[in-house]
Amino acid sequence: MSFPIFIHHNPDCGTSRNVLRIIQAAGYQPTVIDYLAEGWTRPQLLALFAAAGITPRQALRIARSPAAAMGLTAPAVGDDQLLEAMITHPILVNRPIVCTPKGVRLCRPSEVVLDLLGQMPAGPLAKDDGQLIIDAEGNRLV
Repeated sequence: MSFPIFIHHNPDCGTSRNVLRIIQAAGYQPTVIDYLAEGWTRPQLLALFAAAGITPRQALRIARSPAAAMGLTAPAVGDDQLLEAMITHPILVNRPIVCTPKGVRLCRPSEVVLDLLGQMPAGPLAKDDGQLIIDAEGNRLV
């Protein structure tokens, strides 16, 4: 049975690297999309956000991004302006966004990806910060 997984990934992001590691630990070889290199299109962002049930504002990366300096965190900034900024500056999209047959999610925190997998990774498995997310018996802890 095929279980395709796509991860919109930033290799410089610890959470994104951790999500990719969790996916691979579960036995999958996902299609990795380096969105910083490939960029975004408006239809692509709209489709991803709709499927994930989030708005452009909820997908806006504020920490370690130019969002505040660009004035994008102001409440009056609308979705169209946010989308245009995200297309021009792909780093403004929070990550990773993972797509599987079980759905689409912004996987922050990284253990959110477990809800999207068809099979769980073997345990024990911890996040980069050492927090155990799957114990030695394969039980999900978070």
